[in-house]
Amino acid sequence: MSARPARRRVAVVGTGAIVTGSHLPALAAHADRTELVAAVDVDPERLDAFRAQAPGDVAGYASTDAMLDAVRPDLVLVGTPPSLHREQTVAALKAGAWVLCEKPLCLSLAEYDDIAAAEEASGAYASVIFQHRYGSGAAHARDLIASGELGAPLVAHCQTTWHRDAAYYAVPWRGRWSTEGGGPTMGHGIHQYDLLLHLLGPWAEIRAMASRLVHDTESEDVSTALVRFGSGALATVVNSVLSPEEVSRIRVDCADATVELTHLYAHRNDDWTYTPARHVAPARAAAWRTPGADVPSSHTAQLGAVLDAWDAGARPPGSGQEARATLEFAAALYKAAFTGRPVRAGEIAAGDPFYSAMHGDHPDWAPENPRNGPRLECSQRVGPPEV
Repeated sequence: MSARPARRRVAVVGTGAIVTGSHLPALAAHADRTELVAAVDVDPERLDAFRAQAPGDVAGYASTDAMLDAVRPDLVLVGTPPSLHREQTVAALKAGAWVLCEKPLCLSLAEYDDIAAAEEASGAYASVIFQHRYGSGAAHARDLIASGELGAPLVAHCQTTWHRDAAYYAVPWRGRWSTEGGGPTMGHGIHQYDLLLHLLGPWAEIRAMASRLVHDTESEDVSTALVRFGSGALATVVNSVLSPEEVSRIRVDCADATVELTHLYAHRNDDWTYTPARHVAPARAAAWRTPGADVPSSHTAQLGAVLDAWDAGARPPGSGQEARATLEFAAALYKAAFTGRPVRAGEIAAGDPFYSAMHGDHPDWAPENPRNGPRLECSQRVGPPEV
């Protein structure tokens, strides 16, 4: 038998709610494969509270660079506000560490290509957290669709209808292009349409609309899209933070069955349903039942997939072109919504204003527009500083 790989030395950058509530339990579930050795936060009290909660002797640092120089971790988990992701991810890659970063991995395709260049130079990899891909129900549905067992995909609906109030957007970095990268298209619905892309494969064309209907933000608070996939399937996508009854839903109508997922922030096998077409024999439909193992979608499941890839010497899931394709979808949705024109896959390249920023410097949406108010510079932020 081959020797078991050594435990990976892990550092976390940012010690807020997403790290304590999701990454720390994921590390605990994989304690036989990981060892948390360091944490970074510019807020000393928050850092001390995290170190007291974390298992073992976790070193604390006020900056990512200082931690990387001193610790040289194998894997860095990034859980800071989005505007910091590119810089911290690139720094970790240059130090030779793999990265698992909260969504969005960065704020534009230009920033993503900076990360890709750092990957190529270092030989390390950066993955983005899209944990909904990793539940057993999602894996089962993807296998059935990809194999053709459900027939050709024809029509799909992807719905993220959530609710966020004014207090949510009072946090200084939210709702601003320079710090969050966009509204619910980037920060909320991205989980569901990433899963839709995972199920249906490459998209070909998108038409969209976006609006600010309630919140006083730079970015949108609702967007809708019509999408044509490479397979020919057509889909609708809705991203909202204005919806009192919150739900996340994906439905795919194939020639022989409808597969539907309904949940909110995480799913299990029972959240997936399969409805056979009238012509399908009962015995065939019975074989579509969810798998025996019930693995919830979670950071734990995705961390396990990253560690498996590392042990196998392979690129981890959620990195490379997989990660870029989801970010490109977001950029294309914004471009289609703000210009009123259809956008085809691959058309947003260097030189396109939507390559450098999701708002594309559009006069009605760019931060300099009077309706949006002045940019909030880092020195103007209120409240606790972020890592």
